[in-house]
Amino acid sequence: MQEVAYGMKVIGWYIIPLVAVIMTARKIFKLPDELFRKILHFVLLGAYIPFLFAFERWWVSAGVIVVVAVVCYPALALAGLIPAFSSFVNERKKGEYKSSMLLALGVMALCITVCWGIFDDKYLVLACVYAWGVGDAFAALIGKRFGKHKITWKFADNHKSVEGSLAMLITSAIAVFIVLIIRGGMHPLSCLLVSVVAASVCTVIELCSKKGLDTVSCPTAAMVFVIPLVMLLGGL
Repeated sequence: MQEVAYGMKVIGWYIIPLVAVIMTARKIFKLPDELFRKILHFVLLGAYIPFLFAFERWWVSAGVIVVVAVVCYPALALAGLIPAFSSFVNERKKGEYKSSMLLALGVMALCITVCWGIFDDKYLVLACVYAWGVGDAFAALIGKRFGKHKITWKFADNHKSVEGSLAMLITSAIAVFIVLIIRGGMHPLSCLLVSVVAASVCTVIELCSKKGLDTVSCPTAAMVFVIPLVMLLGGL
């Protein structure tokens, strides 16, 4: 219980002040809708770090995530019934936030179970999740602002652009590379190889994923490629 209490305290001290500041800035400075959404997105990505490092055992961390999801889902569902809330947080469709939160926390619990629970490696959790999360945010920001060349592949989402996908590829690779360098245990060139592969896989998967399912499909696909590559290159 002491571990759970400490972990929840760390997570609370991270999330509550940040969300309060962002909500206040949204109201006072009229932050653009897409920028506001992606700031919240990065807050969630940052929350993965205390979810990992504030706990000593993987199953406690995963269990807390499940509990947080169970508590937050009905709270967001009720909040979504208030038109003023949906308008303020810029929900694109009814129930978007509660569904996105559930998927994001669910895939985090999955990555923790596999990467930390089986392979005893917290940093691989971050590498797989950030391969999706960082790139997805930049793909949306760049794609909406500069995306003039739409991708028309048969299985691709026709809302995606070349500019946005390139932004995802580059920023995902950078994010994974930084995580792997901090993790250590591999040559920088090996880290670069894993980063490029993970980013490439996630970019393709994100192109073909619709209705927000890239939140699950991209980190899962990243695990499928990252873990064997790291093993092959002597990083496990």
